[in-house]
Parts: sequence; C-alpha cells; structure tokens
Amino acid sequence: MAFRGPRVWLWRWRRNPLKRRTDAVEAWIVLGAWVITVITGVLAGLAATQSVENGLARERAEWHRVDARLTAKAPGKVTANSQTASGDQVWGNVSWTAPDGSRHTGQVRVGPGSPAGTTVPIWSDRQGHLVTRPAGVAQAHVRASLIGVLVGLSAAAVPLVCGRVLCGRLERRRLDMWDTEWARFGPLWGRKTR
Repeated sequence: MAFRGPRVWLWRWRRNPLKRRTDAVEAWIVLGAWVITVITGVLAGLAATQSVENGLARERAEWHRVDARLTAKAPGKVTANSQTASGDQVWGNVSWTAPDGSRHTGQVRVGPGSPAGTTVPIWSDRQGHLVTRPAGVAQAHVRASLIGVLVGLSAAAVPLVCGRVLCGRLERRRLDMWDTEWARFGPLWGRKTR
C-alpha cells in the first residue's frame, strides 16, 4: 500500500508543473459525474414520487366501496372470533352491481360459515372489477416517497458508475504511459556518467 500523506482539497484544480493533461481530464470527469449524479438522482426520484402519488390519487378517486352479497354459504364453521381475525377467513362467492348497472360476481375473503345473503364490503373500479382497498393519503405519501428514493438512487448509480469507469480507464492509461517511460529511461539509471 502506498503512502498517501494528508489529503489536500481540490488538488486536481491547483496549478502544478507536474500535473498531466490526464489529471485535468480526470478532474472534469469527476466533477461532471458528481453533478450529473446528483441532478439525475433528484429529478428521477421526484418524477417517480409524483407519478406514484398521482396514480394512487387516481385510484382513490375512481375506486369505490360497494356492498356485495354472498351468493352461497361460506365454507367452515362460525366461530366467535371469525369476524375479527383475518387469518380465519375463507373464500366466498359474492355478487355486486357496478356503477354502470351491470352485475358482477367474484370471490372475496369472508368469515367462515357466513350465511348466503350476508353483506360484504368490497372495493370496485369504474368497470365493476374487484380491486384492493386504495391507499390512504398518508400511506400513499409514504409509498410514493419510498419508491421515489429507490428510483432516485438507482438512476443516480448510472452516471456515478460511468464516471468511475472513465477514471479507471484514465488510470490504466497513466500506468501504461509510466511503463513506456520507465522502459525508455530505466536502463539509463544503471550507467555511470563521467
């Protein structure tokens, strides 16, 4: 491991007679990569957050609670806690009327042993299809924020990795240049001058 000494801030931007052209190119690559990384991450994260929030708001506006009725007795026996524990629920056939007046049927989770004709609350979209309960405002905000952070980090990784790859190629080029110079001047060091 090489000794590095104290770190000097902005060393790539300082004037130095030993600074090579590749050092200046690397400085601009590092600066550009960081700027693009931050901008890309923030913009992608905000766009994803806004998109998810709009989609969840649209679901809240279009999906409605509908009362469906069991078409047949649900399987199983009625127990005292069957209406409260979701783990004790079974699948039952229900029917409901969509907002356009069409009749629909489907399966939902109900308490075991529920009699036919029992009212079951479900959620339906405009076409009358069964959907899950839409996310509340707070839940939608949290979900959108988490997705935005993940998308932002993923998008920011692309320019950051590209910058690191370019810097690695520059480093390999510098090492090749050193090898060339060493091959030319290394043998001269062994000679004595008079």
